Amino acid sequence: MTRGRAPAAGRILALDWLRGLSVLFMVQTHALALLRPELRAGPLFDGLQRFDGLVAPAFTFAAGFSIALVQVRGARGGARGRRVRRTARRIGEVLFVACLVNWMWFPIFREPRYLLRIDILGCIGLSLAVALPVLALLAPFPRAIPPLVLVLAAAAFGAAPLAEPLRGPLSHFLNVASGSLFPLLPWAGYVWLGASAGSLAAFASRRALVFWLCGLAAAGLAVHRASGLWQELYPPHAFWITDPTNHGDRWAIVCLLVVALLGLEAVASPRLLRSGAVRFIELFGTSSLAAYFFHEALLFHGIEGVYLARWFQDRCGWPLYWTLALALIAATFVLSALADRAYRLYDRLVSRSG
Repeated sequence: MTRGRAPAAGRILALDWLRGLSVLFMVQTHALALLRPELRAGPLFDGLQRFDGLVAPAFTFAAGFSIALVQVRGARGGARGRRVRRTARRIGEVLFVACLVNWMWFPIFREPRYLLRIDILGCIGLSLAVALPVLALLAPFPRAIPPLVLVLAAAAFGAAPLAEPLRGPLSHFLNVASGSLFPLLPWAGYVWLGASAGSLAAFASRRALVFWLCGLAAAGLAVHRASGLWQELYPPHAFWITDPTNHGDRWAIVCLLVVALLGLEAVASPRLLRSGAVRFIELFGTSSLAAYFFHEALLFHGIEGVYLARWFQDRCGWPLYWTLALALIAATFVLSALADRAYRLYDRLVSRSG
């Protein structure tokens, strides 16, 4: 792709790579449950945690990027309604799998309150459900989207510490008080940040997209450096969950990672793009929903009581941990590849039926 021209209508491989790498680290970080408790400390563990802390921001950022990209392209290509319906169906699939995972963990039929427990899939699905009408409405006016959704991102991150004390039904969606792990405040902020970049990618040049991402990264670093200001503005709050300082650091790293992947995509040879390693990452990127479900089942739930945590949780040293983590990644890849083929067939049938 020429640097000064508007992006082509095909997939942006850098986003598939971002999701694919996130899946690998997601499987690795969940497999840490197999480690012996005394090994969950020290330089190696702390270094892994630093990378693992970027998984949820990268997933939610990529989700926002993709939905904005698709809506703007649909409006520009005369397929606005079809794109909205297709996106709505995919959001429904995400929320369905989120409920399925909650069913695997909790007795949702005896205690339906667990359906309100928001994990990462539920957060992404609900955030996209909120974002879709906004982006669909503004899709014919793409230049208005980046500044508007930045305001919404700032509101999500800025309001998160203030939402910590809230209780009642809304607390499931707005904070962790009721057991939700990824409430919409602040995590929906990453979806809006991604949407600002995705909408730009649909109509501007690759160079403009890179500048925008660098600007987001600079803003994140500025927020991170102004830690004293946030402590003065807010009452006491959980730093690692809601503090804007923490999230500014994370979104800056994610944006710079996307810039690096865009650069790699721009210079990659056709041979590299066809290589097994790239196709491995891309499969995880395009089938991340299936990968999430299958690795959870293999690690924590399984069939007829066959799952890794049953035999190895809190029992592994580092060599056995890495062996099992790699085996888990391989098994997840195989199942995701099979699911990808089945989904492509299903998608064609749905498309033909209108």
